[in-house]
Amino acid sequence: MVASLLTQPIEQTTLELREVWSTLTANSCPYDYNFHLHTIYSDGRLTPEALIEQAVSLGLKGLAITDHHSVGGYYLAQQWLAEFQSRHHQTAIPRLWTGIEITADLANTEVHILGYGFNPTHPALIPYLQGNRPTNGHESAALVIQLLHEAGGLVVLAHPARYRQPASRLIPLAVQLGIDGLETFYAYGNPKPWQSSLPQESEIKDFSDLYGLFQTCGTDSHGESILYRL
Repeated sequence: MVASLLTQPIEQTTLELREVWSTLTANSCPYDYNFHLHTIYSDGRLTPEALIEQAVSLGLKGLAITDHHSVGGYYLAQQWLAEFQSRHHQTAIPRLWTGIEITADLANTEVHILGYGFNPTHPALIPYLQGNRPTNGHESAALVIQLLHEAGGLVVLAHPARYRQPASRLIPLAVQLGIDGLETFYAYGNPKPWQSSLPQESEIKDFSDLYGLFQTCGTDSHGESILYRL
């Protein structure tokens, strides 16, 4: 059966993520790894089952479903993988990590924070699993990062060059709050085929190197293909 995060030690899960992230390049996405994907459990068009079926067909090595304020898609995708593997023992399947995208406030700017490899049943995450953006102080980027860490996860600033304030201001602030990584490899103009955008990639990579942060990649898929955004 597929290893479940509910039975696997979180430390092992995040160790696997760290090992994978240390090897990522601009060419890792979308055919080897994809760490930014949405389903009908937030604002995507794919069911979790259709998404994970595409991942298997493409031969992905690993992925995370990062629905906004929900992990419902993860559970269904994990179930689909387990049932698939029970019928196809010899077929390689991708590693599926828990993921989430949380709307947060950083320096009076709305940003999106990605969490990975966390325990989805941890009580610290209750304010972020209600299907809506958090309120009543829970939208503070400092608190989002703190509680994702408490749940055993790693934390990444999504698409750092897409916000009202420049990445050069937001990234150092996120570093002060304990961010683990940046979504360095991202297609800002939604090109088809997917391609990480320059010069944004170069700028974000410089900050990743400066602060010793992990660099992640993802298509931020909201449409009917996980190979691009829409």
